[in-house]
Amino acid sequence: MEAKTKILYEALPFIVMVIMEGWTIGLTIFAKTAISNGMSPFVFIVYTNALATIILFPCSFLSQQEDRITMTQSFLFLGLSYSSPILVCAMGHLIATFNFLLSLILRKTELNLRRPGVQVQVIGIFVSIMGAVVAEFFKGPLVRPSSHHLRHTKQLLVFSSTPEFWLLGGVLLVAASFSVSISNLVQKESFKQYPEPVKVLSYSSLVGTILSAIVSCIVERDINAWKLRRSKDLILIVLTAVVGGVIRPNIQIWFTRMKGPLYVSLFKPFGIAFATTFAVSFFSNSLHYGSVIGATVLGVGYYIIMHGEIKGNEEKTGCDESSSDSLDKKIPLLQEHMQV
Repeated sequence: MEAKTKILYEALPFIVMVIMEGWTIGLTIFAKTAISNGMSPFVFIVYTNALATIILFPCSFLSQQEDRITMTQSFLFLGLSYSSPILVCAMGHLIATFNFLLSLILRKTELNLRRPGVQVQVIGIFVSIMGAVVAEFFKGPLVRPSSHHLRHTKQLLVFSSTPEFWLLGGVLLVAASFSVSISNLVQKESFKQYPEPVKVLSYSSLVGTILSAIVSCIVERDINAWKLRRSKDLILIVLTAVVGGVIRPNIQIWFTRMKGPLYVSLFKPFGIAFATTFAVSFFSNSLHYGSVIGATVLGVGYYIIMHGEIKGNEEKTGCDESSSDSLDKKIPLLQEHMQV
């Protein structure tokens, strides 16, 4: 019985996290389709945030609250409208790179190249940047080209945008990842100053929703754009708010407490595999080899950075234990000296 419980304890988080990554890519494809069919990204942001806040804010005593950042969402969905879900997945892996670079710039981390953990992270950063450049600038041939007849057939779902705006979409997605890194840094410092993270996240989420509404109203002045003409758009908003704003952060924090702070992050590259599989299976003339290669290299760089972070944490733990052992050895000697 204990063996079965242990297997369930190890397998259940893995299965659930893989399913959540698939759900996220699926919702991203549906969002891409809705935006391509005329739905404003800003309208989508406001309605999704408002619904998620209505669900979450009355339950602010729960720590499973996701911070929604106005700048990040604006960059993210605008970038999605100009690119594809696989580029969204790829550029999202730059968050780890920006986290490390910002910690160096602000002197939160020491660039000691003699430490193996730092060396591994630096290598991962170079690999990630190389992957981002490939995904952004190298197009390459189509992975699944179709006949001339199928190219002009209207598809139920949309995966990729007009190639002319691909560069702009990539730049916006990089900006979204950078804003997430800034937000992570600000939140970390806020938690040090204010020891009640639940209230910080709850009120920052509410403020983010209000700011996104203000920005969206300024940018999207067409009243007709705020009307949901298709039932599919309403279903998408509800699913995004519930899954992306409630279920996903709850599961992530739950598994973080259960398995450790880096466990959830290790599943992020699974999104690349899902996006590639969906594109090859259901979307012809939408996926290029450049996107797949660049996203894969970015995923490898992301894992290298994570490995370096784990290695750095082990080194820090080892140093703390060695210093504690040396202190324990010194204390008895000091006591003997005092007794003499």
